[in-house]
Amino acid sequence: MKRKGVAVLGATGSVGRNALDVIARFPRRFRATALCAGSNGRALASLARIFRPDVVCLWEGDEKALRKELPRGTRLLFGEQGMSEAVCAGNADIVLAAASGISSIRPVIAAAKGGKRIALANKELLVTAGKFLTAAARRGGAEILPVDSEHSAVFQAIGGSRRDDILRVILTASGGPFRNHTLSQMRSATVPEALGHPTWRMGAKITVDCATMMNKGLEVIEATWLFGLPAGRIDVLIHPQSVIHSMVEFRDGSVLAQMGVPDMRIPIGYALAYPERLPMELPRLRPHRMETWGFEAPDRKRFPALSLAYAAAETGGTAPAVLNGANEEAVRAFLSRRIGFTDIVRIVDRVLSGWSESFTARSLPDVLAADTLSRRDARERISSVRRTFPS
Repeated sequence: MKRKGVAVLGATGSVGRNALDVIARFPRRFRATALCAGSNGRALASLARIFRPDVVCLWEGDEKALRKELPRGTRLLFGEQGMSEAVCAGNADIVLAAASGISSIRPVIAAAKGGKRIALANKELLVTAGKFLTAAARRGGAEILPVDSEHSAVFQAIGGSRRDDILRVILTASGGPFRNHTLSQMRSATVPEALGHPTWRMGAKITVDCATMMNKGLEVIEATWLFGLPAGRIDVLIHPQSVIHSMVEFRDGSVLAQMGVPDMRIPIGYALAYPERLPMELPRLRPHRMETWGFEAPDRKRFPALSLAYAAAETGGTAPAVLNGANEEAVRAFLSRRIGFTDIVRIVDRVLSGWSESFTARSLPDVLAADTLSRRDARERISSVRRTFPS
C-alpha cells in the first residue's frame, strides 16, 4: 500500500498535534510531507525533527533562527505563498486544514482545485467562504471530509443515504462551562472560568467560543455547506456527557447517532483513512458504566450567539464572514481582559446590526473585505468599552 502524504496546517495546535499522533501510529500508511504553523517556530522545528517532513512553513517569525533548528533535507517556506506550495505539492495527497482563522483560505482553495482530499478541522473556512471552497472542490474533484467531531458524526450517520431522506441534522453540544450559570454569573465570568471546558481540551479561542456557544453556531453554518441543508433543518441539542457526537433524523422517523469517547484522534483518523477505519488503540466507550445521558434544549436568552449564527446563515453572502471576524476580535479582547465575557456576543451583535455594507459575496475578495471591515468595526466598539473586568 502506497503511503499517503499529509500536509498538516496548524501543526503546532491541538488538532495538528492529534493528527500527527495518528500519523505516527500508522507510519506505513501516512507520512507528514509538510508541517505549517503560525508563529511558533520553536515548536515547529521540534516537530520537524521528529517527523522529517519535506517542507515546513511558518506564517511569520524569525527565519534565520528557525533555519538553524531544522533537520537536514527539510526546506523552509514562509507565508501564504509557502503554504500554497506545501499543500499543492505532488507528494501531498491529504491536506489537514487546522490552521486558526482564515489565513489558510487561499492555500486550501488551491489544494481543492488540485483535487486533494481536504480533511477540514477549521470551520472558519466554510463559514466565511463556503461558496468558493465547495466550488473549488467540485471543479477539482476534491473531497472535503469533516474533522470536527460533530460533523464527522453526521457524515458517518448519513452514510450513503439520499439527501431527500434526511429530515434534519442534530448537532450536540456539551453546553460548555457556563451551561448552568445565570446571566448575572456570566457577566462576571473570568478568563480561567471560560477556559474550563468540562469535556474537551482545545485552544483558548475555540474554548471561549464553546463557552458562548458561538462555536455551535459556526458549526451550524459549516453544516449547511458540508451537507447541503438549510439552517432551518439543522438543530442544536445540549448533551453534557459528549458521548453522542451528533444525530441524523430521517423522514421515516429513524434517528441514527454516532457515539464514542471524546477524542479528536477518532474523527481525524476517519478523515485520513476514509472509507476505511483505522485500528485505533484508544479508550473504549463503556455505556454500562455511565449513570445518565442527558439532553436539553439550548437557552438562547443566555446564549444569544446561536440566534446570531442562524440569522447570519439565513442571510448568507458575507454575513457569516462578518459574524466570524467580529467574534474573533471580541474573543481576543476578552482573553486579554479588555472586555467582559458577555460583551463578546454583544459586540458581534452590534457589528452585524450596524453593518452598512452589502452582504453580497460575488467573489472571494468580497468575503475577505467583509472580514477586514468587520474586524475594524469590532475593534472600534471594543475600544469604547470602559470597565474593569475580573482576571
